Amino acid sequence: MNNKMLAEGLGTGFLLIAVVGSGIMGETLASGNVAVALLANSIATGCALYFLITILGPISGAHFNPAVSFAFWLRGELSSKDAALYIPTQIIGGVLGVWLTHLMFDLSVFQTSSTGRGTSALWIAEIVATFGLVFVILGGLRHRAEAVPMLVALYITGAYWFTASTSFANPAVTIARSFTDTFAGIFPAHAPMFIVCQLVGAALCVWIARALFR
Repeated sequence: MNNKMLAEGLGTGFLLIAVVGSGIMGETLASGNVAVALLANSIATGCALYFLITILGPISGAHFNPAVSFAFWLRGELSSKDAALYIPTQIIGGVLGVWLTHLMFDLSVFQTSSTGRGTSALWIAEIVATFGLVFVILGGLRHRAEAVPMLVALYITGAYWFTASTSFANPAVTIARSFTDTFAGIFPAHAPMFIVCQLVGAALCVWIARALFR
């Protein structure tokens, strides 16, 4: 495994630890207050994205997200060979991160989620959420590349609240979250449509960005 793949796997794993771990902790400590649990979840995820992108960005680009890799592939900035390696590495890293989180919280390692997220409103939200994420990345790289870690962290922290789906915006995260029956989970049968919508959002953003950031 080369350094890029190691960075993508490790980064996506830590991202899922932040997402699922903070969801478990938030739900446990909030005593049923979903707003407080979501606040903890969003802040922890934003913090993790900031340090992960800052540290690992110079190695692999810090995608941690097949939709982002797909967007860079569409733009001709990621080779087909690297995309074919990045995406499974991100997915495997994410699932391993979920399993490690279960171990940390003394839960059953192997789970599937029972949390339904199968409505058209959530599908639209995932298109919007992923469009916004790719938009922030491409716009940040165009105008202030050094600010991308903070921009992505702030965007995701906010998007947890202003999108109906709580902004998964990431196929690897979606797949991994189907393997946890905790606060952050998604019923496995509902994950494929989330992923389709995420890829649609990424592709739409690439199309718009070609004109906007020419």
